Amino acid sequence: MKHPFQITIPSSVIDDLKNRLAATRWTDEIENEKWDYGTNKTYLKELCLYWEKTFNWQKQEEYLNSFPQFKTTINKTEIHFLYQKGEGQNAIPLLLTHGYPDSFVRFLKLIPLLTKADESGLSFDVIVPSIPGYGFSEIPTQKGMNTKKIAGLFADLMRKELAYEKFAAHGGDWGSSITEQLALYHESSLLCIHLTDVPFGHGIMPLEDPSKSEEKFQKKTQRWVQTEGAYSAIQSTKPQSLSYGLNDSPAGLAGWIIEKFYTWSDNHRALESVFTKDELLTNLTIYWATQTINSSFRIYHEEIQEIMQAIYNPLVKFNPLNKAGDKTKIPTAFALFPKDISIPPRAYAERFFNVQRWTEMAAGGHFAAMEQPALLAEDIRKFIAAVKYSISTAMSE
Repeated sequence: MKHPFQITIPSSVIDDLKNRLAATRWTDEIENEKWDYGTNKTYLKELCLYWEKTFNWQKQEEYLNSFPQFKTTINKTEIHFLYQKGEGQNAIPLLLTHGYPDSFVRFLKLIPLLTKADESGLSFDVIVPSIPGYGFSEIPTQKGMNTKKIAGLFADLMRKELAYEKFAAHGGDWGSSITEQLALYHESSLLCIHLTDVPFGHGIMPLEDPSKSEEKFQKKTQRWVQTEGAYSAIQSTKPQSLSYGLNDSPAGLAGWIIEKFYTWSDNHRALESVFTKDELLTNLTIYWATQTINSSFRIYHEEIQEIMQAIYNPLVKFNPLNKAGDKTKIPTAFALFPKDISIPPRAYAERFFNVQRWTEMAAGGHFAAMEQPALLAEDIRKFIAAVKYSISTAMSE
């Protein structure tokens, strides 16, 4: 059974954080270096000084606690989730799943845009779980917590705990992978899915008869892996080794995470044109206070093991994440933002998904729900409304 939950970080944890920030031993850097070698030292020192001297965690904690939150135990794993009911009596349940290096805070701007009823009366009951090993969900202590297993936990959260027979689901980054697993293995529970990227695992498999646009996309993706993908290689292979330093140093933690917010967002080389310091530091403080940087890495390691097994399974035809070899039949929409990691051609996505809506946005990046919440909310609404209309029309015939 679910029970209400409020975030309460002890003041001793915040005091220790500030002391560690004050005692940071700063590294050197290349003269006049911007962000080419990683997180810019000048900006990081500014951010860490603000974190130490100005950032008000108590204020952010009060804001986070303004959203109804709960915990429940599913298959021996404690799951933290936000649960905001939509206006009206016929709100559609919508599961939102975050990724790395963010947390449930990815969706805070999106929630009020979805729970409010529009002119037609459409609204959503919004459920935002924390992935196991992230934020306030339980940290896994055994191997095997991959996206397929997480999808099973979230399916049970929606069906057994919250008693929804069918629901829609949205995700980005790892949230896309988890949402795909929901569609593959929990099809009877899914109304539709909405994604902001094609799960990265598909890029590992060679394509059969790729088109020119797909070949171009693959080459671009391979180039990205070579120039920007080292973090993923480390987190997929030896995450424990890296985590010792980041769990001990808040400046180190910030340096590792903030670089992704800079590189993957549509910020025109000005990070705070997209995110405020308070937004960035709220996410960082959650990682720090819960000591979940190591467990957040672990999903990379678990998933690469699953993908390798799928690659060498002779039954696999299309989808490396589905050992039965079929693509999902669930109606799927993609909202793609120009400064995300890599934008695939529609034909590529159609190899793995039943694509019924394809939107290429004019602005935004990897953290779409934080960067362009209104654009994302509108696209989610339009797609789910269309699916709902299609179902009602079919039932009336």
